[in-house]
Amino acid sequence: MEIQDCKSRDQIIELIARIKSEVIGQENLINGLVIALLADGNILIEGMPGLAKTRSIKIFSKNINLNLSRIQFTPDLLPSDITGTEMYLGNKEGNLKFQEGPIFNNIILADEINRAPSKVQSALLEAMQERQVTVLGNTYKLPKFFMVLATQNPQEQEGTYRLPEAQMDRFLMNIKVDYPNVEEELEILHLIKKEEKQNIEETLKPLNSDIVDIARKEIKNIVVSENIEKYIVQLIIATRIPYKYSEKLEKWIQSGVSPRATIALEKCSRVSAWLDRRDYVIPNDIRQVIGDVLRHRIQLKYEANAEGITKDDVISELLNVVSIA
Repeated sequence: MEIQDCKSRDQIIELIARIKSEVIGQENLINGLVIALLADGNILIEGMPGLAKTRSIKIFSKNINLNLSRIQFTPDLLPSDITGTEMYLGNKEGNLKFQEGPIFNNIILADEINRAPSKVQSALLEAMQERQVTVLGNTYKLPKFFMVLATQNPQEQEGTYRLPEAQMDRFLMNIKVDYPNVEEELEILHLIKKEEKQNIEETLKPLNSDIVDIARKEIKNIVVSENIEKYIVQLIIATRIPYKYSEKLEKWIQSGVSPRATIALEKCSRVSAWLDRRDYVIPNDIRQVIGDVLRHRIQLKYEANAEGITKDDVISELLNVVSIA
């Protein structure tokens, strides 16, 4: 059944259009940001420098009524620089007061997250999964609306560190950002020139966070049939026992994905259906999001890397060999 009257959806679609008018050629990234917002998840954005990763996040946060903290990850960053620390008050009692770090905000832009060592990256683990921070045995709750939007440079670049697998699994999606095409590049030039010449005051009101709350409740009611659930599970199982599905998968996959991937794929599929004005999930919803949901979770064998096989190739093969009942 198609959802005819849905004011919250119309406002979310307007949000997407507004961001697309300010960020050219990154439609998949913009859609991913909105899906993560509605699914209450975190996103890892990967691409070469200069491809509007940070710009997209800033414009995204500007257009919703949520606060943004930017953390620039560098080799000398400390975990306490992110989470905060206990400060000595200097009074007679010798009391300590917790000084909140930049993670105590709604949207956390973890810029170039893989330029800091694993110890610092791991400071985000508890926050991303449980929406809380523990410092010196004390636990502090994070805001109700909380998202980590991390950008990452390709690992081949100098000065980068590999993200721990446990942290990778806590990202709902991994969005790959590519270069714009010729037409989009020209449009980017025109947009930047226009921004340089004009100082236009923002007249549109940002999206109220109450709308996000309403949308999330509506998405929870999206129907996922038993056949669709089985299809999702079979796609996940195929990454764990690939030899039962395809010789190629057996040759390529080192290790499969966790139950977090199952939950993420189902959640994102429901968001996709809702954005498409349906109150039920279809196989195409799964195909729309599966690449971004599984890309960072699948581990490839050495032979696959040597042959130039990508994780996207693996996901395409999964879709080829796993059929819906």
